[in-house]
Amino acid sequence: MVFINKVAKEVNVKIVYYGAGLSGKTTNIEYIYNKVDPAKRGKLISLKTETERTLFFDFMPVDIGKVGDMSVKVHLYSVPGQVFYDHSRKLILKGTDGIVFVVDAQVERMDANVESFSNLKKNLLMNSILFDKIPLVIQYNKVDLPNAAPVPDMQKLFNPQGRYPELVASALSGEKVFDTFKAIVRMVIRTIPLS
Repeated sequence: MVFINKVAKEVNVKIVYYGAGLSGKTTNIEYIYNKVDPAKRGKLISLKTETERTLFFDFMPVDIGKVGDMSVKVHLYSVPGQVFYDHSRKLILKGTDGIVFVVDAQVERMDANVESFSNLKKNLLMNSILFDKIPLVIQYNKVDLPNAAPVPDMQKLFNPQGRYPELVASALSGEKVFDTFKAIVRMVIRTIPLS
């Protein structure tokens, strides 16, 4: 949940990057980390396995400036993509204010994406968070690869009613990474009762 400190005039929000293993969640956060002014960001904490896959989570706070007279700090997290870390995923979602669901656009990864999307809904419910109420942005990542699924096919799976903002991206090159970040931050800020 959004934490508002009226005395310090500070708002802290939590955004979680969610998706299947190797979909690009960590790559998104690392790209943001490398491009944000060091004076505006905290330390990137990433716990990885020997094969460079995220073991527990990535975490990075970012100071995005002011909304009204309140300073806004965004805390970015990513969940491990592997199914056997489901308990960690559930814990990381606790108190989240917004979600970026990262879809790996490779055709052979669609089943893993669908499973992860279903898992997201289940874990939100386990945290008493309504899927239809939480700010959510869908990022179709790796669309630049030759084996990428057509975007309309992915939209049918993940956003058939067009309810959520969608971005077509390449986290590795940085294409649409900041647009995704800005979209989710804008959605979360609209939910904050600043008055």
